[in-house]
Amino acid sequence: MNAKDDHTMWYGMLGPVVVRHGRTSLDLGPRQRRLLLTRLLIEDGRPVSLAELCHSLWGDEQPTAAVSSIRAHISRLRSVLDPDRKSRSSVLVSGAAGYALAVPREARDTTAFEGHVLRARDAYAQEQLPLARAEIDTALGLWRGPALGEAAEEPFALREGARLNAARQDARELLAAILIAQGDLVPAVSVAEQLTVGAPLREVSWSLLMRALYAAGRPVEALRQYDRFRTMLARELGLDPSPGLRDLHIAVLRHDSAALGLPRSPRTPTTLSGIPPVARTPLVGRSRETARLQTLLGEAAAGQSRWAVVSGEPGSGKTRLLDEFAAQAAKAGFAVTRASGGHALSRGKTVTLRCAVTQLADGLRGSGEDADMPDEGGEDVLTALVRQIARVPTLCVIDDLDWATSDVHHQLCRLSRLLRNVPVMVVCALDDTQSPAVSGLLAELARRDTTWLRLGALSTDDVAALLAARGERASPADSEELRRRSEGNPFVLGELLKLSPPQRTGPGASVPDAVRSTVQARLAELHAPARTMLTYAAVDGGLLDVALLAGVQGLPREQILRQVDDSASRRLVVWDADSTAPAGGHYRLPGLVHDVLVDSLATSSRHLLHSAIARELIGRKDTDPDRLAGHVRAAGPMAPATVAGPTGRTRPCAPRRPASRDAAEVRAIG
Repeated sequence: MNAKDDHTMWYGMLGPVVVRHGRTSLDLGPRQRRLLLTRLLIEDGRPVSLAELCHSLWGDEQPTAAVSSIRAHISRLRSVLDPDRKSRSSVLVSGAAGYALAVPREARDTTAFEGHVLRARDAYAQEQLPLARAEIDTALGLWRGPALGEAAEEPFALREGARLNAARQDARELLAAILIAQGDLVPAVSVAEQLTVGAPLREVSWSLLMRALYAAGRPVEALRQYDRFRTMLARELGLDPSPGLRDLHIAVLRHDSAALGLPRSPRTPTTLSGIPPVARTPLVGRSRETARLQTLLGEAAAGQSRWAVVSGEPGSGKTRLLDEFAAQAAKAGFAVTRASGGHALSRGKTVTLRCAVTQLADGLRGSGEDADMPDEGGEDVLTALVRQIARVPTLCVIDDLDWATSDVHHQLCRLSRLLRNVPVMVVCALDDTQSPAVSGLLAELARRDTTWLRLGALSTDDVAALLAARGERASPADSEELRRRSEGNPFVLGELLKLSPPQRTGPGASVPDAVRSTVQARLAELHAPARTMLTYAAVDGGLLDVALLAGVQGLPREQILRQVDDSASRRLVVWDADSTAPAGGHYRLPGLVHDVLVDSLATSSRHLLHSAIARELIGRKDTDPDRLAGHVRAAGPMAPATVAGPTGRTRPCAPRRPASRDAAEVRAIG
């Protein structure tokens, strides 16, 4: 609270109800007394009868001495709130109508909050952004938690609590708008995301999130958030977004900064093609794929329909390649429209976004290519889309095809049959071409002379070229180490390059936050035993010694291999083939996965894991002494005692504990 001086009473309702005398919080007594005070504060000076107070505190189950209890609480509250009174209290007064709390409005934090918000709105309207930011920060700083604290769920407090919490939501939306106007986009996105979580059906919050994402140079994500809200609204209420939000969606498709309420900048160009702005960092390592797509585009311009499928693991740069290619197609005079087969979450369930064909149609409608195109999905939309595509050279880009439903696959199959000898090129992007979910569609596309492009890892030369384009000097060893640490994944490499050079590689290397979150999300998808297995492997240096992992956990090797396969499917484990042996090689953890796993362990947990591995190594005939010594040292106080055997190998000087006991102790760690 911001007490004005050391003699002022200050009443707080923006959180647990408190009263402060100057800078000292007063003892308001037991819960019933605090609820009584809250009941009177809510009435804002209006009297409340004794019967109403009894009902507010006990409902229909009032004790026999309810009236006497209320009067006793009133007496004690007067002593706390008006300690200097000579006779009758001027703060907690009584009359024929009941009891009332005479608190000046300026002594309430709610009044201060409303005043700061009002001044922030006025300053924002007059484009006095620093003043608006200062006022709204002060207003929100008055909050200490949900309004009315412990009384929030009481029937008498529900209406006032809802009013205050809604006012707080309004204020946070104003903060997001101010941050966007100031160009402070990282916190703007964060605030807007929190707003959509707190009030998932509040349209204003979603519009702010879309604007913040677009202003931050993330237009594709802004479109995905619109689809997420649209799906949620349809499922929860059976409604469509308002015309205002639909207009905002069209503005994002058109890159219409004016309609979005954003200043024009190089990051948000105005265009009708629906193409996200191309990043300044050059695209490296994809010259072969770009050249092949350009050839297909030329054939499409000549009236030959062309299809291409771009695949690669997440982060391999599929979307970035399509962004670059779409920009080139637009310069060549092609109409460009995009769709996504992505997914969103609603009440914990995965739901599919709009049909990709409908999204393609909306994209052309939004860019003004066909104002008469039908609004509804199904056959009419498909027929209208084909009719429109046949008019002008068109590029259709469909991203995240992995997440599309079988209905979408059926529509695209039909689209591939209808698009014959028209100036159109369709490019689809997905992670895994081997997935059974897309096999039917890909088989159909294979009959259409489709071009298949697989994006592999970047090479050391690619990393060196990227560093040179950024104006950074790096030795071949530095480029190779960055390639090794990123596994040649463009997304991971880009996140590493956001760090300072000492944090990218070497002893001071750290894991970028975005990469850490991605790895943790993949780990969360695993069953607990598989996570435990990976944790053991990380502590053992990152190579997967299947025999050791089976022994230390008391599990059969077949079960460990199933866990390895499950982890490999989530790209948490990779296979390094041995070029000298046809079937040779080994499993290992990628460097950043290893670092995330190790960083998540407490010191005591590391001691326990190293100790368990050391005990298992002691009993193996082929144990490397240096490897064992390293685990013994790392086990700290948990280190098992060892002695040298006749052959120089170490052996236990005390009986080994059962492997099942070791596994039980570390199961929670995984």
